[in-house]
Amino acid sequence: MSQPPAPPILLASTSPQRRAILTQLGIPFEVVPPRYDEADPPEADALAVVQEHAQGKARSVVAGDGERPVLGIDTAVVLGGHIYGKPADATEAEGMLEALSGQTHAVISGLCLVTPGWEHVDADTTFVTVRKLTPRDLGTYVASGEWAERAGAYAIQGRGAGLVERIEGDYLNVVGLPAALLVRILADRFPGVYGFG
Repeated sequence: MSQPPAPPILLASTSPQRRAILTQLGIPFEVVPPRYDEADPPEADALAVVQEHAQGKARSVVAGDGERPVLGIDTAVVLGGHIYGKPADATEAEGMLEALSGQTHAVISGLCLVTPGWEHVDADTTFVTVRKLTPRDLGTYVASGEWAERAGAYAIQGRGAGLVERIEGDYLNVVGLPAALLVRILADRFPGVYGFG
């Protein structure tokens, strides 16, 4: 007897990177833009912030549906206790990259999965070491414009890969979705439904 199709997860995000990762994993989903305003105080507890934002995004969508699982994700780039969000302009992007140059920073993602019966909030961390960047490296990357709408002002799945020396942990977490964590949760909570567990 064949398994019924898995119900699509409602993705409370408009991020193309998150859509691409769910597609890569073969997880059916539908995008529902979250109705949630997030603010990242630069010196806040990053773990608490990303979990709170992920939960807020997921809950803002669950109110409109209530039947299918809802996935909320939030990611922060953290160095020395400082949260590096999305730069407002090229000058801020260059400043962020200068700060990350030659350093190892943390990429912390909060994840919240909500169903009618339960809510699971979790997080995962990947460590990224950026090579020592020259003024030419900084100028070339900032001129590419790839830093726009990127926490920490770089995209590891694009030209930003050339800025990175080493990563420790889940690569896809740096791209924008803690895939290994999500797979573990789906395997545990929905064994076999989404192809895991």
